[in-house]
Amino acid sequence: MEPFPHDRIQLPRNMIENSMFEEEPDVVDLAKEPCLHPLEPDEVEYEPRSSRLLVRGLGENEMDEDEEDYESSAKLLGMSFMNRSTGLRNNAAGYRQSSDGSCSVPSLRTMVVCAVVLVIAVSVIMVIYLLPKCTFTKEGCHKKNHTMELIYPLATNGKRFPWAKTRLPSNVIPLHYDLVLQPNLTTTKFAGSVQITVNVIQVTWNIILHSSGLNITKATLSSAGWNQAKPVVVLEYPIRDQIAVVAPDALLVGQNYTLSIDYSSNLSDTYYGFYKVSYKDEHAEKRWLAATQFEPLAARSAFPCFDEPAFKATFLIKIKRDEQHSTLSNMPKNVTIPVAAGIVQDEFFVSLKMSTYLVAFIVANLKNISKETNRTLVSIYAMPQKLGQVEHALDTAVKLLEFYRKYFHIEYPLQKLDLVAIPDFQAGAMENWGLITFRETTLLYDIKTSSAMDKKLVTAVIAHELAHQWFGNLVTMEWWNDLWLNEGFATFMEYYAMERTFPELQTDEEFLKLRFKTMMKDSLNASRPISSAVQSSEQIEEMFDALSYIKGASLLLMLKKYIKHDSFQAGIENYLYNHSYGSTRSDDLWDSMNEITNGTLDVKKLMKTWILQKGFPLVTVKRKGKSLHVQQERFLRSVESENWTSDASYLWHIPLSYTTSSCSFLCPYAYLLDQKSATIELQEEVAWVKFNVDMNGYYIVHYAEDDWNILIDLLRDNLTALSAEDRAHLINNIFSLVGIGKVSLVKAFHLLDYLVKENHTAPISQALFQVSLIYDLVEKRGMQHLAARVVSRVKTLLGSKIDQQTWTDDGTVSEREFRSTVLAFACSHHLGNCSTTATELFEEWKASNGTKSLPTDVMKTVFTTGAKTDDGWEFLLRMYASSVSEAEKHKMLDALASTEDIRKLIWLMQTSLEGNLIRAQELSHIIATVSQSLPGHLLAWDFVKENWEKLIRKFHLGSFAIQNIVTVSTFQFSTEAHLLEVKTFFESKSEKISQLRCVKEAIETIQLNIKWMEKNLATLQQWL
Repeated sequence: MEPFPHDRIQLPRNMIENSMFEEEPDVVDLAKEPCLHPLEPDEVEYEPRSSRLLVRGLGENEMDEDEEDYESSAKLLGMSFMNRSTGLRNNAAGYRQSSDGSCSVPSLRTMVVCAVVLVIAVSVIMVIYLLPKCTFTKEGCHKKNHTMELIYPLATNGKRFPWAKTRLPSNVIPLHYDLVLQPNLTTTKFAGSVQITVNVIQVTWNIILHSSGLNITKATLSSAGWNQAKPVVVLEYPIRDQIAVVAPDALLVGQNYTLSIDYSSNLSDTYYGFYKVSYKDEHAEKRWLAATQFEPLAARSAFPCFDEPAFKATFLIKIKRDEQHSTLSNMPKNVTIPVAAGIVQDEFFVSLKMSTYLVAFIVANLKNISKETNRTLVSIYAMPQKLGQVEHALDTAVKLLEFYRKYFHIEYPLQKLDLVAIPDFQAGAMENWGLITFRETTLLYDIKTSSAMDKKLVTAVIAHELAHQWFGNLVTMEWWNDLWLNEGFATFMEYYAMERTFPELQTDEEFLKLRFKTMMKDSLNASRPISSAVQSSEQIEEMFDALSYIKGASLLLMLKKYIKHDSFQAGIENYLYNHSYGSTRSDDLWDSMNEITNGTLDVKKLMKTWILQKGFPLVTVKRKGKSLHVQQERFLRSVESENWTSDASYLWHIPLSYTTSSCSFLCPYAYLLDQKSATIELQEEVAWVKFNVDMNGYYIVHYAEDDWNILIDLLRDNLTALSAEDRAHLINNIFSLVGIGKVSLVKAFHLLDYLVKENHTAPISQALFQVSLIYDLVEKRGMQHLAARVVSRVKTLLGSKIDQQTWTDDGTVSEREFRSTVLAFACSHHLGNCSTTATELFEEWKASNGTKSLPTDVMKTVFTTGAKTDDGWEFLLRMYASSVSEAEKHKMLDALASTEDIRKLIWLMQTSLEGNLIRAQELSHIIATVSQSLPGHLLAWDFVKENWEKLIRKFHLGSFAIQNIVTVSTFQFSTEAHLLEVKTFFESKSEKISQLRCVKEAIETIQLNIKWMEKNLATLQQWL
């Protein structure tokens, strides 16, 4: 193990801004070549550009899909214009001025030149005038019934590339792949060959497909009508990861052809594609394995393919390997045959029809345990030394597979289901059909070191990925704009399946917490509709965010509550049955639901208002006698900038739910608000009313002043009149309303006064979250005295509960989570005797050399307290390096990143980026933890700036890791100086980077923090 260096570590310095250079574009004139693939002339609006034409070879300079590959209309027509001012100066010499100031008659030469210019001008005007119905667009002149002659991009060999769009054409579709791979784990290279059977839908001379970073050495095309395979030319356009196979003859409609390609490449050193992973075996020897992560766009880096989700096909996969290794793929293994000395080939059964991003294979030395259920063999694979941590995952997977099979009334269609723990894996997990890959922390459960929250995490991730076997694999979204159909459904089913199968885990509290956090993101102007148009790889990567996952799931929960469970379940069954092995759009889901509601409710009309609009509504309730006046508007945390989007056009169809003081068995009541405002008549006057029961709807509620006071009194006097979810919802809503100036901060803190009587996790967790946001802003401004008063306020409310906590693992899951939350808060702010007890436990554990058992639910708090000393930090680092429990290592890493020693923090982040002692998969989490402390939050941002180029090479622009890194390193800034610094940094990079949604959200969040402090700081200082 490499020890922590005690010598001086260089502190971060500001990066020197790099100059940006653009390569002169290459253009090819197709005036005499036929247009094989004309673009739709009305596909985009014309946006004239004077200087940016076709860019070749530089990914940073790549334009939007509909902007690139074209010149302006003038360039298309071959026109060039002289500098008129220069011409006038030159022509001035042709006139002579007389001594009295009058002009003489122009010379004969001048008159001739003028006549020629006049004739040319008139001719050009006549030509243009005589062109019938000619419309100039960015594509040039369109004449009726005339095919536009296009300018195409250039391939790497300088020849015309015969396709000019990001999306592949649909004139050829894949039917089947025969894929042979031979990875070499010593040289970390691989060779491959693929035979793709395609069917021609429209006559063409070219087959356009994807390939990224592959060295293609041979390509042929064959057909049943040909005597032999014919060699073909392969053109490459790497900007879009596209290749064009130029056929020797026209490919005829209805015919099948087989495209054969031989190639080679390197195993990736990122987390995408076919990538290599180093690990230590049970004898502490360094070894390698190779695994895949293809979603969303990386299958093309492992084999040439039609790498879009709608192009489904079957796959026959064969992998050549050393005898000492083993392989896994989507399907069961069919046969293993020797092919050379020490080399064998594993051949798997032909797959079901599926998308390329779901293809998977692994070459490694893994061990497994298995169990059969309903003729499906379920297996959990892990490193041999960690096989003792897979029992919980196996039991969980078997139970959930059985639940889904019964709930959907559709059998799991494969004979086996493998769940594999990969030692270095960026995502939480990946739903490859029949071969699900996991990060070790999301699959392995160690009874000695895993907490109640760890158990819940493992169960939740398995539930999510198994739901994908139906939602995403059996039925797949047609394009990435509807990713929420995959991820929103899997997230919804994850929590519903856990509620039904593992009720003791009490997952409703976790889902509620995630909905609150997602609404913070969705209330930004930089948000997006969950169904959003995407084209570029960065846009597609950015779809993997909380909106696709949590907002998508939240909308499904709201719909389920409104149309009732039976109708919702029937609609799901209908959707899966109608579209099995196919691709869908959002409308297909709503049509399936409408078949069940049968005219009683137009689900499509209702839900389109939620998926096609960004943000969510604020419902304002005003009560007068038996009348409830309700009004909707967009909830927007506006920074009042010039780009602010007005909410005047926003209208949702909101399934309102509400309960009252005299609620009967009919509660909760429902009302569909499908206009800006309406009046609901109650049967009688009531003492109070509460909308959005259990926060099952995706909207925030604001009440009149008197009704807020009544609800605050209700919490103080009779808190059980409302559910724990409703109490948490009121806390969330009132602090959200403070942020937009609808409610005073003082009133929000008055509501929290009832917490002295609160014993449930959800309300207290939400209260601590809201107060922590305020504490972080104040502390990071250096206002330590005011920050201490914020903590003192919490101590007044929760001090007795902190003192009552025991340092054990006793109680229900909810009680254990509550203990973890409040003790972590208490120790981090030195409340009561928390730090003293934690220090004693740490010293006992350290004295036993880590062999003494610690209560798992408070283990992280104990480690974090112990890491505050140099000896404790060094000991934890040594134990981290030797531990085989991923749950324990994760807690240790949290503690190591919580130190206030700047040099240790720098070393941690640098070491994780290098990926040796601490894996790069942990870097995003380390930066988030480092940024929580006062010295760390500036350090984290400096680290991101210093290492930006390395970060985007490792994790890819737009990826969830980059989104998280940008967010956690900036979200606590609240000064104009930091705002300018963040904006300047990202603007100094490429336009592509400055336009990332996560960058826009980061800047908007800082602006909102500044605004919040301006509005509320004086009140906070005065009131506390």
